[in-house]
Amino acid sequence: MRSLELFTGAGGLALGVAQAGFSHLAVVERDEDACATLFENSRRGVEGTGHWPIHQQDIQEFDYSAIPEGIELIAAGVPCQPFSIGGKHKGHLDERNLFPQTIEVIRRIKPLAVLIENVRGLLRPSFSKYFGYIELMLTYPEICRKGAEPWIDHLGRLERYHTRGKRDGLYYRVVHRPLNAADYGVPQRRERLFMVALRSDLGIEWSFPPPTHSPDSLLWEQYCSQEYWQRHSVPRKRVPPARPDVVERIQKLKDRLIPPALAPWKTVRDAISDLPMARKRRSVDEPGLTHFSINGARSYVGHTGSPLDEPAKTLKAGVHGVPGGENMLALPGGGVRYFTIRESARLQTFPDSFVFPNSWTESMRQIGNAVPVELAAIIAKRLKETLSRKASVPS
Repeated sequence: MRSLELFTGAGGLALGVAQAGFSHLAVVERDEDACATLFENSRRGVEGTGHWPIHQQDIQEFDYSAIPEGIELIAAGVPCQPFSIGGKHKGHLDERNLFPQTIEVIRRIKPLAVLIENVRGLLRPSFSKYFGYIELMLTYPEICRKGAEPWIDHLGRLERYHTRGKRDGLYYRVVHRPLNAADYGVPQRRERLFMVALRSDLGIEWSFPPPTHSPDSLLWEQYCSQEYWQRHSVPRKRVPPARPDVVERIQKLKDRLIPPALAPWKTVRDAISDLPMARKRRSVDEPGLTHFSINGARSYVGHTGSPLDEPAKTLKAGVHGVPGGENMLALPGGGVRYFTIRESARLQTFPDSFVFPNSWTESMRQIGNAVPVELAAIIAKRLKETLSRKASVPS
């Protein structure tokens, strides 16, 4: 199935969509450093990226004439800074708000499905009216904004059209849901908003995939069956005590006698324990692993690092301060250290063959902005299976 990838960044969403079986007709990203990452991995033939047609362009400048109408999917990680908790909260007033431009591409291409990812902050009450506007624009992309028409007036037209009941031309069935990546086997507690739109003439139903992993299953393996510590060869005397806030939950699990049905949340230890010791500096003869240490990590209020035996806290695109500071491992002795590039990439479920050729700071920015590859693949696979059941669509 064919796809168009917008706002690709380092390629987490694009890689997951490719792993699900979609073939990218174009991969569009304007940032030079992010494109350097995409080009390098494509040059290396990293699985899923080998023949990507990468275009270093703004989505408003890209020539869409080579993209046929009615392709199966447009996937877009629309810039999240206008709506991020760590940003300036300017929302629709932020020049980086590119939702209207994304809708324009959808109007032109008329894909069978659309997959959009953004921060959960978009669901905050302060953005609720604008989020409703985004949903209605996505539902009715052919009802365009007229010249300098204020967005609130355009919203009013969309609301009137939506409530009249009669539908003409192109429109989509739109659903959205915030998902926690840890619930799908990603070793990171990362909550993001996903929006899926299906063309109304397909005659198909779709829902988000159910969670496959749970925190209770992790607690069971750690403090009921002890399987977790045995798997990692942790001696009993070095098993850390359960946090006070989960002791009661553990006792309830023990009383049930039956382990939870879902798989356990994956932890930082699960993700990185088999890596060799990090080098003291970046090595030219080890460009693929990108596993070297960086000094200067420090803990302060609100930024204390990720525990080894839990999913990582959300990786951020910065280093210290807002919005960064959580790209650290909390050491058993009480200190902290930065995650290496490779460790961070694993926490975002990039394959080890996927390299980050830029500086540590730039690489961490790209990784922190990425969609976890495995989560993207799970959603895209469900979309592909759903589209394969589509009703006959007139050409």
